[in-house]
Amino acid sequence: MVKSRQGENVRLYVRGTILGYKRSKSNQYPNTSLIQIEGVNTKEEVNWYCGKRMAYVYKAKVKKNGRQG
Repeated sequence: MVKSRQGENVRLYVRGTILGYKRSKSNQYPNTSLIQIEGVNTKEEVNWYCGKRMAYVYKAKVKKNGRQG
């Protein structure tokens, strides 16, 4: 039998913000997105996240009694 893990829960995600696409002054490259990851400020920290998959989560407002809000 496998013992259940005791202690802290492990969070398997990090929050971030989509900034837009990689671009130059006149061209935009839609295959490469720029992401701002919370708590990641240096190139050394970024290396771990390179190549990882990400999920786009959109939270819409819920209609209550036929109105927005």
